[in-house]
Amino acid sequence: MVPVRTLALVAACVCGLVLASAAAAKAPSLTGQLRQSLAAPGVSPGSAAAMAIDLRTGKTVFAQNADLPLQPASNEKLGVAYTALLELGPDYRFHTQVLGEGRRVGHVWRGRLVLKGHGDPTLSSADMKTLARKLERRGIRQVTGRIVADASWFDGRWSVLGWRSSYVNSESAPLSALVVDRGRRDRRPVANPPLAAAAALYRALRERGIEVRSPIVGRAGRAATPLAAVRSQRLARLLTAINADSDNYTAELVLKAIGRQVLGKGTTAAGAAVVRRDLKAAGVPLTGVRVVDGSGLSRANRATARQLAALLVVVWSDPRVRSLFRGSLAVAGISGTLERRLEQRRVRGVVRAKTGTTRVASALSGYVGTRYAFVVVQNGDPIASYAAREAQDRFVRKLASLP
Repeated sequence: MVPVRTLALVAACVCGLVLASAAAAKAPSLTGQLRQSLAAPGVSPGSAAAMAIDLRTGKTVFAQNADLPLQPASNEKLGVAYTALLELGPDYRFHTQVLGEGRRVGHVWRGRLVLKGHGDPTLSSADMKTLARKLERRGIRQVTGRIVADASWFDGRWSVLGWRSSYVNSESAPLSALVVDRGRRDRRPVANPPLAAAAALYRALRERGIEVRSPIVGRAGRAATPLAAVRSQRLARLLTAINADSDNYTAELVLKAIGRQVLGKGTTAAGAAVVRRDLKAAGVPLTGVRVVDGSGLSRANRATARQLAALLVVVWSDPRVRSLFRGSLAVAGISGTLERRLEQRRVRGVVRAKTGTTRVASALSGYVGTRYAFVVVQNGDPIASYAAREAQDRFVRKLASLP
């Protein structure tokens, strides 16, 4: 006969197994868990989209509103970075020239000097001093003509369709081919960036004792002679500013440079056309997608989670761009716009992603280690930014916890 105590113990175990089975049956699936992680107060599920793809198998792990066109905020920069690597190449450098119109007689340049910009987003007063030093080394001590500011490499539009008027000088410097110190002097925006750039060169020349007349705006003639030049860092380095630091100005000038180099038009629209063309050629689905600018500031931009996820997979599969692109992203808990996010042990240093934040949009897209590509885009008017970011982080942490 089985002792009563043993029977009681067996019964308790059986009961526990039944309860455990019942609890397991009620536990949400992975899809359910990921969906729950995205729930956030003030963020409508109907205005949010997300995807996760297993990079090893190519299978979709999760999808919610994947084809819903939404404003992507700075996730717009991902397509620009990809196209820039393809079309300009990682070794591309912006350059700024001093051209001479006229001829040199002894220590005198008889004619004008033209400061011609080619869209360098990092051009600085220090570069103007470098140019002045190079002209001095050429033996020039006097210039009879004026300094001409030539910004004709790009068009004359300093902003983009869909930008608020306040964005110029607050969210981005003016989008001109010739801007020094991001269009600021003594921390204040200048009225005419190309003219201010030429004025910076004028001051640098005068500091070195070179006589020269005051600057004007114009264009270099066809017979102008190269006298001196400075170059930016390689594009591969500038991509960190675009993706990790989410620099709007650099993204926009890179987009215009793409348009100029590929289509011969230094316009935002031309650059956007090349981005769209390259995404389509790579097999990225573009239904509902609108590429309007390079930064994501325009309210006219539209992206889908499926588009962004497909782009991340394309990049991962392309050895030409994979390491450079991934290396340009912010690193969770370590660098860029993720320096103080996702600092937990499982995700710190593991997640690399692009953030995005405007008044009406919040987004996070990137990679969880070498296992998953993910996208989360949320819209609102306004967006509940803090709650949206918390939901993005929960989604990423859940992916990182998977075996």
